[in-house]
Amino acid sequence: MNVVEATVLGIVQGLTEFLPISSSGHLLIVPRLAGWGDPGAAFTAVIQLGTMAAVIIYFWRDLVNIITTWTKSLWTPDLRTHQDARMGWYIGLGTIPISVVGLAFKDFIEGPSRNLWINATSLIVMGLVLMVAEWAGARKREVADLNLRDGLIIGGFQCLSLIPGSSRSGSTMTGALFLGYTREAAARYSFLLSVPAVVLSGAFEMRHAFDGNLQLMPTVIATIVSFVVGYACIAWLLKYLTRHSMAIFVYYRVALGGILLGLLAAGALSAT
Repeated sequence: MNVVEATVLGIVQGLTEFLPISSSGHLLIVPRLAGWGDPGAAFTAVIQLGTMAAVIIYFWRDLVNIITTWTKSLWTPDLRTHQDARMGWYIGLGTIPISVVGLAFKDFIEGPSRNLWINATSLIVMGLVLMVAEWAGARKREVADLNLRDGLIIGGFQCLSLIPGSSRSGSTMTGALFLGYTREAAARYSFLLSVPAVVLSGAFEMRHAFDGNLQLMPTVIATIVSFVVGYACIAWLLKYLTRHSMAIFVYYRVALGGILLGLLAAGALSAT
């Protein structure tokens, strides 16, 4: 892998981790369309550290408040109704579904699901579901209105992201929109919910970092680029969603999925 490939893949990871268009899907698609070799599981695991750092640093105040208030609430009953304490429970419990499903279907997720037919179909189907959520959702509720039931439901939607092409942020935002949350509230909770999910996923996949196939300099470059792009992407998306719908992402997903299906059907692109 050269510097150009590493930079491009870092940009792809930084953009697609937070935009509702699927990071795992694009890290499969881009190398194949460009004719590059598979970057490998170790590379993918390590560059996730960049986007992981981006969301932690961007929301560090929120995360510190949530962690400290939740911890204190364990022995201070008066704090248990505080929003930050409740958010700690919602994020923690909302992460359980994807952890359980991810471990249960680990072999399928890391093997057969990495098929471009599945990827392309998922891009289209989940994109259309996101559009339905846009139309059907009341978009009146804010993060402060979150409750345990909603946290668990959105956590359940997060499980859909285990299918390449679905998108973790897209799945959780879809769930939040169906429950009546505003776009910005859906995105904010999605990003906060991503912290334990991305940390656990990155830590689990880091076992591949010792396979012996990791190229140090390209990996470092891609990780730094993914951090910078990811941080900028979070800030941009939160601002964008205050005035715009998710439509642009739906159109992109459906168009990309359609192109992939056409290339696969024509035999111009290998599914595996």
